[in-house]
Amino acid sequence: MPAAPDQLHRFVFEHANVRGELIQLDRTLQEVLARHQYPGVIIRVLGEALAAAGLLSSVLKFRGSLILQLQGEGTLPMLVASATHEQELRAVARHTEDAASIELDEPLNGMCKQGYLAITIDPTDSDDRYQGIVPLEAERLGEAVETYFTQSEQLPTRVWLACDGQQAAGLLMQRLPGDAGEDADAWNRAEHLAATITEGELLGLGPREIIGRLFHEEDIRLFEPEPVRFNCHCSRERVAAVLEGFGYEEAQGIVAEQGEIEAACEFCGATYRFDAVDVEQLFSGGSIDPPDNTQH
Repeated sequence: MPAAPDQLHRFVFEHANVRGELIQLDRTLQEVLARHQYPGVIIRVLGEALAAAGLLSSVLKFRGSLILQLQGEGTLPMLVASATHEQELRAVARHTEDAASIELDEPLNGMCKQGYLAITIDPTDSDDRYQGIVPLEAERLGEAVETYFTQSEQLPTRVWLACDGQQAAGLLMQRLPGDAGEDADAWNRAEHLAATITEGELLGLGPREIIGRLFHEEDIRLFEPEPVRFNCHCSRERVAAVLEGFGYEEAQGIVAEQGEIEAACEFCGATYRFDAVDVEQLFSGGSIDPPDNTQH
């Protein structure tokens, strides 16, 4: 068992342009899985996506949310994992009924056919969203993320992900832009040493053990770990903003037909309800108070 689950560890090679990140998730993954029943092969990809989102949210500097999305056809038509700059993670997936009969090592591009990987950054201090999209041609999610960095960021990056249904983990190594420093061969060594990591080691060893085993002859600076946790940032206000996009007449029509508008968050299961009075307040510019029947 990892010594310190649900943490992100950053480290750099001294006197070189190489950095690394290691993430291990325990409770965060279980919080996600507690909200939906997923077959084993979907849990594997979902856990890997959570770990990837956590790694990327630290590598790509921003304030707001990072969204990792898989979209395609087949057994896994949709998966979304997101992370904030404060390392709050959440994820959800959709799958077909045959997912329960698929082997755990089924290639990702076989489950999500003709698909794509999209990385979206949604900053809190700006309306400018950035999105990079690459074809989903890889057998594993880590390889797909590497392709994203090659095509969208032009930064040599390697990613290893693992999930056994109880825990998820990930390791990212990246060569930084600019001068290679005093150690021009550092990236070549780092890439080859990191490639010896196994899924069992990623999931079963503590962060210091992993870094020590891989880079015991290197001069490594390890920073203080950052806590990672599950948190969904859905809210009644966000749902209300979506309803405003429908328009008054459509919202009023739904209430007239169904008695109320009910919206459920797929990430955490929270349910928000809006009755006729709520709709009138919303489109008249009034505030909407949370009702007593909001469920979590």
